[in-house]
Amino acid sequence: MRDTTKHQGLRNQLANVLSGKGITDEKVLNAVRKIPRHLFIDSSFEDHAYQDKAFPIAADQTISHPYTVAFQSQVLEVKEGDKVLEIGTGSGYQTAVLLELRAEVYTIERQHELFKRTSLFLPKIGYRPKKFIFGDGYKGLPEQAPFDKIIVTAGAPYIPNPLLSQLKIGGKLLIPVGDKTQIMTLLIRNSAKEFEKHELGDFKFVPMLKKRN
Repeated sequence: MRDTTKHQGLRNQLANVLSGKGITDEKVLNAVRKIPRHLFIDSSFEDHAYQDKAFPIAADQTISHPYTVAFQSQVLEVKEGDKVLEIGTGSGYQTAVLLELRAEVYTIERQHELFKRTSLFLPKIGYRPKKFIFGDGYKGLPEQAPFDKIIVTAGAPYIPNPLLSQLKIGGKLLIPVGDKTQIMTLLIRNSAKEFEKHELGDFKFVPMLKKRN
């Protein structure tokens, strides 16, 4: 698992590209500069790992565009010590960004192949979420609720009510909602029953699937 000065240089270039696309949160850009994205993808794509592109990973899933990861991380305004629920661990790259932002991360993956691979891989390169869960993201993680932030990294046909109910007052849920393309949707919980909704543009994600029995 090599990480060279060349890789570091490419990460710096990627951070500059993201900055040019409107990512202004220096902590997020520093995470991009630090995390060896080439280790999260198939070695056949290694030469392209620091382009702003999505790549296929196991179980017909993808590692998102770096811009998408940075955008979601910036919108959530993750603070040190925030309790964050991530729906869709995938390759673990977004998880690593959240950990670089000093969040306490609980992450759920429903593809068993990916869950096994990523839960072994992340600690190997020094990233340790509070909890890895193999399960159904639509249900969230009620036993650990409430959360300061919830991030969904797959396209959902609707906003699951359990996720809303597991947010703290003042907490934020960021979820891509839609079918073929998704609208990035931010919900802020203002009170027990009131949520403020913001739509933040179109994105393209793999679908959010329910766990098979």
